[in-house]
Amino acid sequence: MNAASSGKGGILKLVKAVFWSFFGVRRRADLENDAAQLKPLHLIAAGIGAVLFIVVLLLVVRAVVG
Repeated sequence: MNAASSGKGGILKLVKAVFWSFFGVRRRADLENDAAQLKPLHLIAAGIGAVLFIVVLLLVVRAVVG
């Protein structure tokens, strides 16, 4: 196991992959590299975390505006 796939490097790579996937801006080489290195369970967890973050932001905005 190398440093890029474990610890902070792995988490940072995961967050970066999920962030760019929301925008749909990914190079094919990056997409294939992520598919080979990232674990599906971690991607699902990061996606759920991103959705929860968006929901919390929406609730805060609704509370402030309402």
